[in-house]
Amino acid sequence: MCSRRLAPPPEGVRPTSDRVREALFARLGDLRGCRVLDLYAGTGALAIEALSRGAQDAVLVDRSLGALNVIRSNLQSLGLESRGRVIRGDAVKTLRRLKGTQVFDLVFVDPPYASDQVVLALAALVEAGVLVGAATVVVESPKRHSLPPVVGFSIQDERSYGDTRLTWLVSQGRGAAKEKGMAKTDESSQRK
Repeated sequence: MCSRRLAPPPEGVRPTSDRVREALFARLGDLRGCRVLDLYAGTGALAIEALSRGAQDAVLVDRSLGALNVIRSNLQSLGLESRGRVIRGDAVKTLRRLKGTQVFDLVFVDPPYASDQVVLALAALVEAGVLVGAATVVVESPKRHSLPPVVGFSIQDERSYGDTRLTWLVSQGRGAAKEKGMAKTDESSQRK
């Protein structure tokens, strides 16, 4: 676990609370060798925590220049800049650009609470085929909003911490990339 303090978030960024982050990582367990994608990265705290727990590398995406500056500063201060790739852009558009170039074992999705970005990001993850077979996706959302079913994912667990809800999803079938070949697993093409 990261014991050093991270740079504070820029104005308008809601960081994941320490309590929620501790509960999240206690549940995730061993992350050695995981490839991590942090959408709506904010300060980068979730991806940085994963890296400090042995994740192989991380891609951190945010559209805010202020957030990206904080992420870069945090990665550098912890000596993790070689394992963290920072991308400025909209999460959905970035996923389209990542299609066919990388796959991920673990994804954090934590958009602004007052947006419709969760469902859009989950659908884009499936469409881009950037998830290994049974990748874990953790969604942080307000407690008052339940996550609707999303094609390509099964909900494994939901837990609330104060006003925050964490939902653990597992990718399944279509849209998940194969571990080595990065080809989509499409049941119809497998039957041919």
